[in-house]
Amino acid sequence: MKIFAKRLVEARKNKKMTQTDLAKALFLDKSTIAKYETEEIDPSIVIVVEIAKLLEVSTDYLLGLSEF
Repeated sequence: MKIFAKRLVEARKNKKMTQTDLAKALFLDKSTIAKYETEEIDPSIVIVVEIAKLLEVSTDYLLGLSEF
């Protein structure tokens, strides 16, 4: 899921959010976001949907199924 990690970092930074900001918005620990971004763990589909909403991108974009 390498593309997910890359796009998560990119989308988060585009929204000027830190890992801590995103973690708080998702009621997760900062280390969980760090693990998503370093490919240590994969998020559930529910979390992918919530991340997409918060970062204002599509789930398809995050998952590498579209370019936008």
